[in-house]
Amino acid sequence: MGAAAVCLRINLEIPPPISKLLSIYLLIAIGFKGGVELVRSGLSGSVVTVLLMCLMMAIVVPLYGFPILRRRFGPEDSAALAASFGSISAVTFITASSFLNEIKVEHSGFMIAALALMESPAIVMGLILNGRSQSQSKNTPSTSPQLSTIIQTSILNTSVYLLLGSLVVGALSETFDHSGVEKIAPFTNQIFYGVLCLFLLEMGISAASRIGELKKSGLFLIAFSILFPVLNAFVAIALASLFKLDPGNALLFVILCASASYIAVPAAMKTALPHSNPSLYLSAALGVTFPFNIIVGIPLYFSVIERLSA
Repeated sequence: MGAAAVCLRINLEIPPPISKLLSIYLLIAIGFKGGVELVRSGLSGSVVTVLLMCLMMAIVVPLYGFPILRRRFGPEDSAALAASFGSISAVTFITASSFLNEIKVEHSGFMIAALALMESPAIVMGLILNGRSQSQSKNTPSTSPQLSTIIQTSILNTSVYLLLGSLVVGALSETFDHSGVEKIAPFTNQIFYGVLCLFLLEMGISAASRIGELKKSGLFLIAFSILFPVLNAFVAIALASLFKLDPGNALLFVILCASASYIAVPAAMKTALPHSNPSLYLSAALGVTFPFNIIVGIPLYFSVIERLSA
C-alpha cells in the first residue's frame, strides 16, 4: 500500500516522530521477547555455535563485498555499502519471525541475540576496509576515523542499545519475576502485529520514494542489491545445513545474512564516513533489498531450507 501510494502520487505520509516511535516499539518488543526465550532455551553449545556463525558472517560479508563494489564506486561509498550488506535489517528479521509464527514453525528466542550481535561488526569492518583502501592510494589522504569513533558509532547506537537493553530486561523478568512477563504481554504480543503493519506501510513509502535515486547509479547497484543478498543467503543456507539448524532458526539465520541495514549503518556512516553518499547505501538497502526480501526472499529461502531438511 505504501509503495502504491507513492506510485499513484497520493499524499500519504507517516509523520517522522510516529515512525520513530513505531521502530522503538518494535525493537523493545522483540528484544524483550528474545530475552524471555533466551532464558527458556538456555545458552547451550548449539546456541554458541549459531552466534559464532552470525559473528563470522558479519565480518566476512563486507570482506568479499568490498572488492566487488570498488569496481564501480570510491572507497568510502564501497565501504558504506559493504557495511550495509554485512549488517542486518531488524524489520526484515521481525517479518521473517512473523512469517514463521503464521505457518506455525518453531524458532528460538536466542536468535534475537544474533540480531544484536551482527549489527556492529560489519560497520567496523567497513571502516577498516575504507582505511586500508585510503592508505594504499597515493593520491587520496586517509580519512579513517579514530577507534573511539568507530566504537561510538557502531556499538553504542540506538538500535543496538534498545535491543540489548530490552533483551536483558526480558531475561531478568523471566528469571526472577515471571508475573512481570505476563503483565507486559499485551504490550509485547497483542499489539505487535498491528504496529508491524503500520511500520511496513511507512517502509513501503520510504522504499518507493528512493527508487528514483537508484536510477542515477545505474543497473549495477540494483543488480548488486538483489544478487549479493541472494549469494549471502545461499552461503548461510549451506552453513545452516552443515550445522543441522532447525528450519525456523535456519530461516532467521539466513535472513540475517541476506538483509541490509538502513537504520544503524546510515547513522554510523554519517559520522564515520561523512563524504560517502547516503543515497547509494540507503537506496540500495531500503529501495531494493528490503522489498525483495519481504516479497521474494523469505518464502524462497524457506522453500530451499525445507527441501534440504526433508
